[in-house]
Amino acid sequence: MDVVPGYKALPLSLIALMAVGVGSQVRAQNVATLRVEENIRAEPRGVILGRANAGTVLPVVSREELWVQVRLEGWIWTPSIMTTDRLGFDLMVSRAPQENLRREPQGEVLARLVEGALLEDLESGTGWTRVGRTAWLWEQGWWRSSRAGAPLLAVPDGDTLAKAQPGAELQVLAREGNWVRVRLEGWVWAPEGELADSATQSQPADLSPADVVREPQAYRGRIVAWELQFVSLERAEKVRTDFYEGEPFLLARTATSGGSFVYVAVPPDRLGEVEGLIPLERIIVTGRIRTGAAALTGNPILDLLELTRISRD
Repeated sequence: MDVVPGYKALPLSLIALMAVGVGSQVRAQNVATLRVEENIRAEPRGVILGRANAGTVLPVVSREELWVQVRLEGWIWTPSIMTTDRLGFDLMVSRAPQENLRREPQGEVLARLVEGALLEDLESGTGWTRVGRTAWLWEQGWWRSSRAGAPLLAVPDGDTLAKAQPGAELQVLAREGNWVRVRLEGWVWAPEGELADSATQSQPADLSPADVVREPQAYRGRIVAWELQFVSLERAEKVRTDFYEGEPFLLARTATSGGSFVYVAVPPDRLGEVEGLIPLERIIVTGRIRTGAAALTGNPILDLLELTRISRD
């Protein structure tokens, strides 16, 4: 991302700008422009308050690791809120499932706030109320490859999947030491007559978790589809060296009686798909094997590709 000289830029999915103060003095203030629609949370990894729209500009209050605290202000339809005294806030969104937060009454939609989101009462108008609060956004970055390009690996020190062209910009999902996990999307020429052959190469392998544990290095990078039982959504601690610190993952176990545990790493932008899972719910996970045996526990770790909830009907 090119930055105009004299401007400071947030290194992730937020583009930093500069705000000019009043009068002859110039005061620098970071603000963030969202590249894409993003969840807004009460605190890092905390309760989701809603989703802010792409293009929304928000003042930056502070940063904490890969999270950015912003100031959220706008107008909301008064019948959609109610008074409260919870946690020091004045108002709460009462409309289900969500209500629009607008730049001005009947104006541009900045975000969609969920029922129960807590807000400060800033100003009242005819049928509209100006509200605000601080909130947190997951900070995602953009990395540019060097003039020589760069290989893209399945895992740090793992197999090469592709090579980024010189100067290619890729979205950063996580950082771990000198390694950066990036998102790569693109198009591949595949005439209709070739689709059947290419599709078979991406079909899940007929491997069980037990098979993978027995030969943990042999199957790294292979795709599998396993029926699992969801236990909980966790965040990796520093001691879990097969993850980056704070990486979200599903703790699950094989669906058979006395099944062993399986970990499923979840990309931050797909957390919304898994946050509604119920403990002991059965799911089918299609994932790429990150390792057949985690260093801490010896259990398999998958990178989530697809997740299907199994109906209980």
